Amino acid sequence: MSNAPVDKGRRRFLTVATSVVGGAGALAAAVPFIASWSPSVRARLAGAPVEMKIDKIEPGQLVRTEWQGRPVWVIRRTPEMLESLSLTDDEVRDPESDQPQQPEYAKNKHRSIDPEWFVAVGVCTHLGCSPQFLPRNFGDMDGVDSGFFCPCHGSRFDIAGRVFQGVPAPTNLVVPPYHFIDDATILIGLGEDEGAV
Repeated sequence: MSNAPVDKGRRRFLTVATSVVGGAGALAAAVPFIASWSPSVRARLAGAPVEMKIDKIEPGQLVRTEWQGRPVWVIRRTPEMLESLSLTDDEVRDPESDQPQQPEYAKNKHRSIDPEWFVAVGVCTHLGCSPQFLPRNFGDMDGVDSGFFCPCHGSRFDIAGRVFQGVPAPTNLVVPPYHFIDDATILIGLGEDEGAV
């Protein structure tokens, strides 16, 4: 054991220096670990709103896009399609859209902001199959111009995505949040009350 006097200044310096280096090392190790918790760019983009041009869509035409990894349909409905909705009121399970399958601003007979445009997630609410769009002569109902048919288990939906009674699908098709940016563009993924322009 040395009898040399203790240099308290040097001891304090070494303690502080060791603490700073140790802290920097802990921070350097923690940064990649914490960064791994945030979603990847691909994951962030998968949930990002999708802008879609609609000015070239013809009446009666369905156009597909993708949002959050799911197909989304945009349909420009004809006057005949809209008139057929009154014929299906008594045949569908949830005619007033009481189940929360759509934003509040789309809880109406047309299940849309503008009756001419229908936006829906193109996934059957039974087991997740993708129904077919039938633009003419839907099913066996007189006067019903068009709708959707799921070939997996036979579920049927009218042109507002309302599910018919007596089919496996329990609820109407999902209407995603969306809003019109202008007459030619919609934004899917953000509703009227979530930052509409």
